[in-house]
Amino acid sequence: MLTQLAGLLALSRRELIALALLFGLTLPAVTARIYASDEIQYVSYLRSLWFDRDVSFENEYRYFYERNVGRGEHFHETFLELQTEAGHRPNFGTLGAAILWAPFYALGHVTALSLPALGHEVAADGFSKPYIAAIAYGSALYAFAAVLLSIAAARRIAAAHDRHSIAAGLAVWFGTPLLFYMYVAPPFAHACSAFAVALFVTIWLHVRKTWSLGGAVALGLSGALMAMVREQDVFFAIGPALDLVLTAVKERRVQAALVAATGCAVFIAGLTPQLLAYSALNGRPGPSSLVMRKMSWHSPHALDVLTSSAHGFFAWTPMAMLGLAGLVVLALRGPADTRRIGGIALVMVMAQVYVSGSVDSWTVAGAFGQRRFVALTILLVIGLASLLRSLPRGPWHVVAAIAVVTFVWWNLALTALFGAGLMNRQRLQIQQNAYDVFVTIPRMAPDIARRYFTTRDSFYQRHDGGQ
Repeated sequence: MLTQLAGLLALSRRELIALALLFGLTLPAVTARIYASDEIQYVSYLRSLWFDRDVSFENEYRYFYERNVGRGEHFHETFLELQTEAGHRPNFGTLGAAILWAPFYALGHVTALSLPALGHEVAADGFSKPYIAAIAYGSALYAFAAVLLSIAAARRIAAAHDRHSIAAGLAVWFGTPLLFYMYVAPPFAHACSAFAVALFVTIWLHVRKTWSLGGAVALGLSGALMAMVREQDVFFAIGPALDLVLTAVKERRVQAALVAATGCAVFIAGLTPQLLAYSALNGRPGPSSLVMRKMSWHSPHALDVLTSSAHGFFAWTPMAMLGLAGLVVLALRGPADTRRIGGIALVMVMAQVYVSGSVDSWTVAGAFGQRRFVALTILLVIGLASLLRSLPRGPWHVVAAIAVVTFVWWNLALTALFGAGLMNRQRLQIQQNAYDVFVTIPRMAPDIARRYFTTRDSFYQRHDGGQ
């Protein structure tokens, strides 16, 4: 079975075992707790549906609030005072993360039911440690699966069994905010988002070879899951849609319309659980009107989300620049079909920039990095692998290796600074951050590591209203 799984992932048995061992060694870094309001909303979906069979979240919100969780600015006003058109407390999250977490949550439930017989007092109430730990470790596993799918996609596009794809996967794993939302704050939906998008892109890369009706069904279902995990991820569907149109024009495939209709119909059918939840929660099959008011569809902040010191993607995550440069290389060099994949990948990135720049709260104030771009994980791996593969042997490889290592350290050190409360969480201060990344953190690394693994609660605490 291991050999078959390795084959599906375009890995050798030895490579898969090595990656799995690395993931296993990092599991003690997973933080099993609820911290921020977004986490509360996503977890409340699962807990309420599991125990209460409804989308009335007041008891969940009150539980966390009374235990000094979710006490950030405006939490009580927003989630314990406001009501939707249907008379419920609002929830701006979606259902997809709850669906993905459900198998792990079931294991947590069995654990909570079993522990009292072993002499441990644990409540089987959906809130206790086994449930939250199950969600956290589930997110970590989905993030790891996203990395594996990304490496496989990069290899299949290049039609080469090289090590550049693994190097790119490791670099994006440890050099982007995926790391933070995999280990420090896994109850956010971003690790699940990285997985759902990676699955969707992987299916698209396979389906596009034949554009069969069965492939359209798989693409539609994975697209629905992707949209249910995070609504803005539905914009990734622009890529396969554009690819199908180009294929139909070039090859005059008369079944293209049927493939498109099938994919759309399956997508809508797959989205039904979310539409039903929206109807019950908001009184209509759509997101909260409070969310829609935050959107300015001319995307006034498209440039800001990339370059601003207030959580600009490139400033916070310079590894992203290498990944996107690699997608440009992929779009300009090689066989025509590979160039098309690179071009479409760039379109998907631009679609995410557009929708993220359309949100009034584009700064994701108080969050680690431009977290809305964690979904780009698979495209960054594909791009970085392409860039590394395109470089001539010699000095350029050394330069690239130095850049990758530097950017990984930048991300790791910012994670430490952010978690330890040693930086401004609202924006980067490049000179100060650079000094701390390369001078302060190396000096403090042993103490920070000790704190993280022995007194985890002292790490990533709320400061000045929090996240």
